[in-house]
Amino acid sequence: MKGPLFYAKILLFGEYGIIKDSKGLAIPYNSYQGALKKAAVLTEDAQKSNQNLVKFYQYLSQLDKQELVSFRLDEFKSDLDDGMYFDSSIPQGYGVGSSGALVASIYDKYATDKITVLENLTREKLLKLKAIFSMMESFFHGKSSGLDPLNSYLSIPILINSKNDLEATGIPSQKEGKGAVFLLDSEIVGETGPMVSIFMNKMKNEGFRKMLNEDFAKYTDACIDDFLHGNVKSLFQNVKQLSKVVLDNFQPMIPKPFHAVWKKGIETNDYYLKLCGSGGGGYILGFTKDFDKAKALLKDYKLELVYRF
Repeated sequence: MKGPLFYAKILLFGEYGIIKDSKGLAIPYNSYQGALKKAAVLTEDAQKSNQNLVKFYQYLSQLDKQELVSFRLDEFKSDLDDGMYFDSSIPQGYGVGSSGALVASIYDKYATDKITVLENLTREKLLKLKAIFSMMESFFHGKSSGLDPLNSYLSIPILINSKNDLEATGIPSQKEGKGAVFLLDSEIVGETGPMVSIFMNKMKNEGFRKMLNEDFAKYTDACIDDFLHGNVKSLFQNVKQLSKVVLDNFQPMIPKPFHAVWKKGIETNDYYLKLCGSGGGGYILGFTKDFDKAKALLKDYKLELVYRF
């Protein structure tokens, strides 16, 4: 048995903002993927994955009484007994949706009456899927928006207008230009839970709430609009402002060794950095008008190309 591949995701814009109902744009990232597999003899990693899936199975067994979704649990249990595991190249704690791909694969294989990618994906269907995935992924994160599994399951860009308004969208095709979106590897594993707690504590501060509702939301929305419409010049102006807002207000989410690198990008205009997911480690997202130059300036770090302008 080898299940279909489910890809990683990148939340290009909207980290933290989407918790508070502002816009977001998530895209699939097919450099990393995962699939359900079975083996008679399990490696140490596969054994660990199988044990985690057993815990997930127990969690879903308790959920199954709800009307939102039901699973073929006997089949799931039987496959686990036969040595099923999730074989994934998606790095964990890196903000690219490792648990999302796992959740998508389990829903795809075991959900009864599942909503498929081939259907006309109405807003209602997208919201139902998001609610199902939120409930499923909460096993891993304590509280999940359901967006990572949604993106992984559908493997298409998702535009988040608000919590209750999602749409599948298209993004401009890549050009052979100098500009790029890239990932910078912090080589620090981040944990979502503690970062979200820091954010929630900050939300108790009126000044922070005001900054989020005004500056952060304004630049995030402008970046999404520019990106979707291919307004590259305006996009870089807005990404620069967003990078500044994040540096000034989200310092705990930016790993300490990267504060100076972040600042230097803003000062030189050679690249701009922003959070990828919840931050605290994992990947940092970068935007540059000249990828070769950015690579040379950031030669001490591992960079991965995501999208070309």
